[in-house]
Amino acid sequence: MKKSMMQWLWVVGLMFIATHSFAQENRPMKLPQLQLETGMPLMQALRARKSVREFSAEKLPNQVLSELLWAAFGINRPETGGRTAPSTHNWQDIDIYVASADGLYLFDAKSHTLKMIQAKDIRALTGTQDFVGHAPVNLIYVSDFTRMDSDTSQEDKKIAAAIDTGFIGQNVYLYCAAANLATVVRGSIDKEALAKAMKLNPTQWIVAAQSVGYPKK
Repeated sequence: MKKSMMQWLWVVGLMFIATHSFAQENRPMKLPQLQLETGMPLMQALRARKSVREFSAEKLPNQVLSELLWAAFGINRPETGGRTAPSTHNWQDIDIYVASADGLYLFDAKSHTLKMIQAKDIRALTGTQDFVGHAPVNLIYVSDFTRMDSDTSQEDKKIAAAIDTGFIGQNVYLYCAAANLATVVRGSIDKEALAKAMKLNPTQWIVAAQSVGYPKK
């Protein structure tokens, strides 16, 4: 009887630890407060903007990641929910997923947090070039067609998603120029394999990806 009780307590203890660990892992990570006074003037950032395909393995600090994601498609007008990039009909259909060595995250602009989707490194699946698996961060731009008007054709949905992604990608380029980071937007992706790894549903469409990191020295 005592042995059975000890076994039962041991199982319950393991279940508690596993549940607690899972809850800790899946708790959204609050990103650091923005420092909006940093960076360089717009004209200088435009002059410095360029595509770079060689990255240092150095991890991006959370402060940099916070500002990068806000610049990309964060909320700059809390009273209206307005974003730093425009979107067709204000559908705000683009979600930004963040693939890093620590796992795959989803950026929540409203709470300015990162939600862990899976604790698995899928960076190599975010593009066909060799460097994508080593870049510290790969942003994956995914359009959610359910946020668009139901009478919009599939072709027009993809056009709108591509335009919206272009705005966001350029914001990332300008932030990276101002913060001395390297970046490049990429369209060469095995979208079927990546969507499967990300566990996307049929109404979600991968538009493009963008690698970000420090320049390789």
